Parts: sequence; structure tokens; C-alpha cells
Amino acid sequence: VQLVESGGEPVEAGGSLNLSCVASGYTTGGKKLGWVRQVPGKEREGVANLNSGGYDSYADSVKGRFIISKDNAKNTFYLQMNSLKPEDTAMYYCAASQRKLYKIGSFAVSNAGDYDYWGQGTQVTVSS
Repeated sequence: VQLVESGGEPVEAGGSLNLSCVASGYTTGGKKLGWVRQVPGKEREGVANLNSGGYDSYADSVKGRFIISKDNAKNTFYLQMNSLKPEDTAMYYCAASQRKLYKIGSFAVSNAGDYDYWGQGTQVTVSS
């Protein structure tokens, strides 16, 4: 299984980015898919996820600004990031589960232990 992110780049505050995660050797349908970010020296933070039923959950810090989606036909999922803030600056990782998982809400977003597969990360830098 391989997950490959793309789309991270420098952007000004208020701008938008769309991150993509292409999965190979894996089927995105019916699995938990998510995005997790990390700043050096800080704990990783779950940002958004889709549970196995397709229900989306978000961290409070990004709710209303970020949207997670997927295209099962392309085995790809996305993170649309709008109204970006300097505090969104981080390495963003896509992640996927092996099992079907149906947690929702903040507990689902924060539980990075649900993921079995991780991408290599894509850097998002938001300047003020």
C-alpha cells in the first residue's frame, strides 16, 4: 500500500489549497481516510477524516474552512483548505485504515491510531 500526497506549497493568509492523496494497492471505499498535520516540536493533530460510512469530521480549528472528500473511482481523497491562516502551517499527512471504522466527531478526528497506512507528507506554509 502506498499513499502519495501532493498539493502543498507556500500560500498567503486567506488563500486556498487543495491537497490530494492517491492510494495504490488499496481501495478507499469503505475505509477511514484522514488528514493529520504536524509542526516540528509539537504533537500531531488530526485535521479531518471520512469514516467508513462517508461521514466527515473535523478538528475545531479547521471546521468551516476545510473540506475532506474522496473519489473512490480514482482511489484518491482530498483536503480542500480555504481561508488559510499562518497557524495552519504544518506538514500534512494523509492516512488510511485497513478496517472499516465508523467513529464520528472529535474522537474520530483525534484518533490517529486508527490509521494503518501513511503518506510521506506535503508541506503547507501560510504567510501572514
